[in-house]
Amino acid sequence: MSDLPLRSFLFVPGDSERKQAKALQSGADALILDLEDSVDVAQLDVARATVRGFLEKARGKGPQLWVRVNSLGSGKLADDLAAVMPGKPAGVVLPKVSSVAEVAEVDGLLAGLEVRFGVASGATRIVVIATETPAALFGLGAYAGGAAGPRLAGLTWGVEDLSAALGALEKTTADGSLTPVLQLARSLCLLGAAAAGVQAIDGVYPNFRDREGFARALAEARRDGFTAKLAIHPDQVAAINGAFTPTDVEIERAKRIVAAFEAAGGAGVASLDGQMIDRPHLVLARRVLERVKR
Repeated sequence: MSDLPLRSFLFVPGDSERKQAKALQSGADALILDLEDSVDVAQLDVARATVRGFLEKARGKGPQLWVRVNSLGSGKLADDLAAVMPGKPAGVVLPKVSSVAEVAEVDGLLAGLEVRFGVASGATRIVVIATETPAALFGLGAYAGGAAGPRLAGLTWGVEDLSAALGALEKTTADGSLTPVLQLARSLCLLGAAAAGVQAIDGVYPNFRDREGFARALAEARRDGFTAKLAIHPDQVAAINGAFTPTDVEIERAKRIVAAFEAAGGAGVASLDGQMIDRPHLVLARRVLERVKR
């Protein structure tokens, strides 16, 4: 699995020093300094300089610092990377990715910039927003087997750009759940991340004032296998961290499952509390304990 044991990723506008300073106190495991959707094109140069300054000033003071750059097809990506890489971000978030080949191309750009700015080779990781174009949904299985390279740390999903590309009139049904096609995008992202052996990061919940709906979305994400979530407001961070932190009960059961298999001497099945448990139980238990090590 990925070596990115993070729970919460908080988006922060790249051109707002005030919001960046506030975000440092949010408790988020990672901040995503945004150069894409939250920045007007007229402010992009200012945002690049602001992000670089923040990276240099705030690195190592708490959360990991990531940058959402513009897409490869925008014509802005190379300038984004050249502007922020001197600040040595932990990684970049790539939007509107349609294929693994695009990730490989960005890998090459990062490799050259790491040499140029004295960054350790391969240190700059990549999280892909993997469902923002229709073509992307047909290629999520291609991330399996390390095809995107060792920089890939996680896959996440988004619906706004996909909905626009589809001409979708609504994103949710009458009961508030995602429409079937958007649910498909979410599911394929989760499956693609699992196949690639990287972290599955659930997408944003845009209505940060809807605490009940947000709690339900977090419970569903954890149930299904996501291990982190994107946040658009600092008020969402504590709930995300709580949702993706194993409980004491879960930790204790995981320890007992591991101990039961150790006592079974390498057998494929073991007994716990009068019930038979098999290898999938052991895999899940080990994942819980790996999360605790963070």
